[in-house]
Amino acid sequence: MRRGRRSGCFTIVAVHSTARGPALGGCRLWHYADSRAAVRDALRLSQAMTFKSAVAGLPLGGGKGVIMAPDPTVAGERDWRTDALRDFGDTVELLGGSYVTAEDVGTSSRDMETISLSTPHVTGLSRRLGGSGDPSPWTALGVQTGIEVCCERVFGTPSLAGRTIAISGLGNVGGRVASACAEAGATLLVSDIDARKRALAESLNARWVEPHEALSAPVDVFAPCALGGLLDHESVLRLAAPIVAGAANNQLAGDEIASLLVQRGILWAPDFVVNAGGIINISVELEEGGYDPRRAGELVRGIGVTLQRIFDDAQARAVSPLDAAMLLARARLAEADSGDEEWI
Repeated sequence: MRRGRRSGCFTIVAVHSTARGPALGGCRLWHYADSRAAVRDALRLSQAMTFKSAVAGLPLGGGKGVIMAPDPTVAGERDWRTDALRDFGDTVELLGGSYVTAEDVGTSSRDMETISLSTPHVTGLSRRLGGSGDPSPWTALGVQTGIEVCCERVFGTPSLAGRTIAISGLGNVGGRVASACAEAGATLLVSDIDARKRALAESLNARWVEPHEALSAPVDVFAPCALGGLLDHESVLRLAAPIVAGAANNQLAGDEIASLLVQRGILWAPDFVVNAGGIINISVELEEGGYDPRRAGELVRGIGVTLQRIFDDAQARAVSPLDAAMLLARARLAEADSGDEEWI
């Protein structure tokens, strides 16, 4: 944790694990109530990245970066933003490659270019600079693959034709998930707190509903693609869909909610499994020989195989999909070489 010499704001990097390789995790630019909240967020998210990479079988560990904006408005000021990003790059560089950054909430591929002026340990650069650009399409592809696996599990076929899907959140990823599902023949109900997203809904012939209506709609699939913590003891009781699979991080308010979903007969696809497409795509950037989008696509579609294994393990062990996913992650971490010192 450092105070930037240019911007004066706190820049934070949390490295949770380098057992499988350098810790990869996005840089979040956000306003927090205080620095303790920012540190807690970085620590929590870095741990989640460890498990996400391990479940995906990637040669990467888990980390997270945070730039603490002093207030919500200053983040949009061009000069301050450039200074803050350069300061964050200095912090990344001090870690000598044990942490590799990428875009996250509040940052973009253009911001990664600014950070790269201070450190080479940056991914998600534009295609013009040899990177893979915006990871959102790859995250959306992984989510669509996860939805198809869930449909095959529940309905006997992966086809989305004729299925009804409620999508909550039409951001960069959720909007792409909606477009892909519509193209695959699904009937959509969509919601977003931003009324301007109605234009996308109309272009997809989707029915616009309020966020609370999306959760309780009698559909085949509910896809949370906005903020986390949506599924709690109360909201799960209102779910009418037999499948929950979406892009949002930290969908469960607590781990015990996974068992509640099982009790209700609802198949939940662990979020850190199905939304790993972005980090899988970025991992291809780090491979020898440079970035290959065809290989990235193949690896992202492999999320389906991983999810099938998790569902099989959950059924065989009579546990929740969350428990099965965590068992797989911990097994892969245990198998990894323990020589962290080569990265740190």
